[in-house]
Amino acid sequence: MAKSLRIWRLFRRAAAILLVQASAWAQPAPLALRPPMGWNPWNHFRHAVNDKLIRETADAMVASGMRDAGYRYVILDGGWEGGRDAEGNIFADPARFPDMKALGEYMHSKGLKFGIYSSPGRTICDGSEPGSFGHEEQDARTFASWGVDYLKYDVCGGEATYLKLEAKNPQLAHAYMLGLYTKMHRALEETGRPIVYSICQYGLDAVWRWAPEAGGNLWRTTSDIHDNYTSMSLNGFTQAGLARFAGPGHWNDPDMLEIGNGGMKPAEYETQMSLWSIEAAPLIAGNDLRHMDEQTRAILLNREVIAVDQDPLGREGDRVRTEGPLELWMKPLQDGSRAVAIFNRGRSAMDFRFSFREVGFHGKVRVRDLWLHQDLGIMSSDDTVHVAKHGVVMLRMWRAR
Repeated sequence: MAKSLRIWRLFRRAAAILLVQASAWAQPAPLALRPPMGWNPWNHFRHAVNDKLIRETADAMVASGMRDAGYRYVILDGGWEGGRDAEGNIFADPARFPDMKALGEYMHSKGLKFGIYSSPGRTICDGSEPGSFGHEEQDARTFASWGVDYLKYDVCGGEATYLKLEAKNPQLAHAYMLGLYTKMHRALEETGRPIVYSICQYGLDAVWRWAPEAGGNLWRTTSDIHDNYTSMSLNGFTQAGLARFAGPGHWNDPDMLEIGNGGMKPAEYETQMSLWSIEAAPLIAGNDLRHMDEQTRAILLNREVIAVDQDPLGREGDRVRTEGPLELWMKPLQDGSRAVAIFNRGRSAMDFRFSFREVGFHGKVRVRDLWLHQDLGIMSSDDTVHVAKHGVVMLRMWRAR
């Protein structure tokens, strides 16, 4: 009897373990454990997109080494939509995108992932093409059938309604925004396909506080970026103070990279790449990848800076100190080192002196310059760096043994 009881208890224990394992296996794999990297045509091409351009860009991502550096998502922005059929199914503009499923398969054949764009409004931004309002489940199923891996969901079609509600009743406006985004998240989950969910609503309603509740893997914290230093620096530097809201699977997004579009100087593009990486922001290129010069390629493919952005610890960096137009930022990294960036937002080159204690070190440190790709040796308690106008010095620092 005692032996039978022991066998029964062992059986129950084994069954319980199997149930726990089955439950774990049934859970979808977590998405966006590191900030997504990829390309989106909006900054350079706006709506002038078609199947040929997207395929050529995918080829360029592979040939240039961008795919192997981590840029994997090819994300269609607005302008692909054609309309809805009699059953309400959304379809692509047949003249420009004759077969979306085949396009998705082409991305996957290249080792890339396929992204698409929609809106929780009845239309997208320009009012001429359909959004997903009232068709969330239907559109999610369509996107999944095309092999979509990433959805950028842009509130612009529903922004006017939100702003009217916000002026009258902020609580109702918040519920409206949360409801819009949660509904599409649930629809994506119901497809059974893992689709990264990018909430794009320009930082309205302090989105960083509630976006994870709505299922967001990343969320825009700013207005649209433009290819000039004023716009880029506004989007990037106003991330200060948001680090506690980010982490693996959930990222603050100050919008896409303008690197290579021609409106800024190389030092300013290095500033964007450095700032976005310190902030663990998504790195979504927005230039014409088919025609990159070597300077653009060197900035977008700086593996040492990318490694800061993609560090598996998943900590977003933050501002440590300002001195007039000079700013000191720091990001802790998994191996115990720290990424340190000194930015000069001023109108002339300047020197900046900082203490290693400010960035978490006591005693001597080993220092490497990530843009010069040079080891600077062992240093003691502080350092002085020379920073170009609108430029950056980006360092990686380890405790010296």
